Amino acid sequence: MQTINLAELYDLDPLNWSAVVDGLNAGFPQAPGSGGPDRHTCWLATVDPDGSPHLTAVGALWVDGAFWFETGPRTRKARNLSRDPRCTLAVALDTFDLSVAGTAERVADPATVAERAADWAAGGWPCRVDDSGAALTAAFSAPSAGPPPWHVYRIAVKAATALATVEPGGATRWTFDGSR
Repeated sequence: MQTINLAELYDLDPLNWSAVVDGLNAGFPQAPGSGGPDRHTCWLATVDPDGSPHLTAVGALWVDGAFWFETGPRTRKARNLSRDPRCTLAVALDTFDLSVAGTAERVADPATVAERAADWAAGGWPCRVDDSGAALTAAFSAPSAGPPPWHVYRIAVKAATALATVEPGGATRWTFDGSR
């Protein structure tokens, strides 16, 4: 991991990646009224066919050192990722704002899909694994996810930038090897 202090100009120390991970591991509920000014929204950016950015909110999770999200196969974000897996995801937490850059891969392993379904259900979205075993279904989802089935994606993080929102402040960028 390479660490770049973006706040050196202000004589601030670099942020500690393990503190960022601790904050993510503590969870960030996304239901209205549960955090931030009103909630913690994750924003996913993908690349449209013409090279322009496509930005949309997603119900993401941080589990096992990675961000996870779900979407239907006919959504713009899914079509973009099938053509170009590069993406960024951003979220504002209580003590820092974070953006990560990496690649998203669809995960169809039944055991992993079931684990993520349980994680989303524990967070308040009553989804379950569909009959295929490789996707999710539920009585409802965000309108931007399209109709079920919803495929599960994992973002392999290659770089991250955090801005501290509490004293003493700071801003740091990390780059990771290809295994993250």
